[in-house]
Amino acid sequence: MEHLLNNRAKDIQISGIRKFFNEVTQFPNAISLTLGQPDFPTPMHVKEAAIRAIHNNQTVYSHNAGYIELREAASSFFHEKYALTYDPAREIIVTAGASEAIDITLRTILSEGDDVLLPAPIYPGYEPVITLCGANTIYIDTTQTGFKVTPELINKHITKKTKAIIIPSPSNPTGVVLEDHELQALAQYLSNKDIFVVSDEIYSELKYEGEHQSIANYEGMREKTFVINGLSKSHSMTGWRIGLLLGPSNLMQHVLKVHQYNVTCASTISQAAAIEALTNGKDDAYVMRNAYKERLDYCYNRLHDMGLNFEKPNGAFYLFVSIKKYGLSSYEFAIKLLQDQEVAVVPGDAFSNIGEGYIRISYAASMEQLKKGMDGIENFINSLY
Repeated sequence: MEHLLNNRAKDIQISGIRKFFNEVTQFPNAISLTLGQPDFPTPMHVKEAAIRAIHNNQTVYSHNAGYIELREAASSFFHEKYALTYDPAREIIVTAGASEAIDITLRTILSEGDDVLLPAPIYPGYEPVITLCGANTIYIDTTQTGFKVTPELINKHITKKTKAIIIPSPSNPTGVVLEDHELQALAQYLSNKDIFVVSDEIYSELKYEGEHQSIANYEGMREKTFVINGLSKSHSMTGWRIGLLLGPSNLMQHVLKVHQYNVTCASTISQAAAIEALTNGKDDAYVMRNAYKERLDYCYNRLHDMGLNFEKPNGAFYLFVSIKKYGLSSYEFAIKLLQDQEVAVVPGDAFSNIGEGYIRISYAASMEQLKKGMDGIENFINSLY
């Protein structure tokens, strides 16, 4: 019966991150610097809020868009943190993780044959959804601009078929952040074009220097921008599956319909925990962010001393490191490193073919693991000379 399946579903591939992670399972003692999984527990007060919700029988459906209390808390959180202003009643949807927010946004805005611009290297979770919508992924190579998309790069790829551009900042896999003047330039270019902007800001609370800026705040951008965020990275709540989608009400009324038929509503237990996270725990990310910054500085110095080339990130918890000079493909380098030193990183081609020649290192790991991992990488590259 497989021949009767949707060809688009058959053609999409398992994420390269997960694919390589499955290789790592064959090395139970390996130091894994692969997944974007915070190594901190969910804050205790957030867990206790979920336990209370269970005891209070908050186990029935919420409003499709989520508890209004949660949407109000999210509205207040984003206004206080980033000066974003969204009506909790009509412009915020609580989703089953940021992944569902990506899915329902793209399924609402895309039609057959549309083009979506992706600045690459980029997180591999966007292209399969674009493909399932019958649209086309157009990659923009940012390797010559410090992994940052620019108006000039967009202008080279834009056509009458271009429906949307996805802009992640801070970025997975590079950790780079679009700063105020860069967002301003993008906004000036995009504001008079009929192109949707999907701004993936899931790592917004993990920016190290300066305040996070959202492109939705720039002139002419709010009416065409969907802002994607959530609690997975900021509050170490990956398994709770709480995403937050913000957008103008005239567009969100249609996204809500897709969300309704997709999951009905996000987990109500998780929503109760999210209310606590966004109110009493609105600054919970600071402790984690400080720890990540310390780990970043350590890894930066170690890799720099090894003579490796990379952009120093200002957000998230990834380093995207060039290994081109060693003459190995990304996969060959990663698998040999795993076999020889039992250190696991992600091959760069997991983030589109533009990521070939790089590896992604996640420093969302303990300092002890990072020290062992850096030692293993150093031993390995020394063996290649």
